[in-house]
Amino acid sequence: MKFGMRKPSLKKSLAARTTGKAKRAVKKALIPGYGQKGMGWLRDPKKAAYNKVYRKTTFGLKDLFK
Repeated sequence: MKFGMRKPSLKKSLAARTTGKAKRAVKKALIPGYGQKGMGWLRDPKKAAYNKVYRKTTFGLKDLFK
């Protein structure tokens, strides 16, 4: 488990901003329950728990400038 600052990645940041909107729209139309709050805990509780702890123990570059 990582603690502290996350390593910035320009490539991943750009991919997250550009490919997500259309992909999410298609998934939301096809998969019932996709994008609803709390679905991560139902589908994969181990990963959801890891992500919750990771988000609380690390911070990104943007968080420094808030």
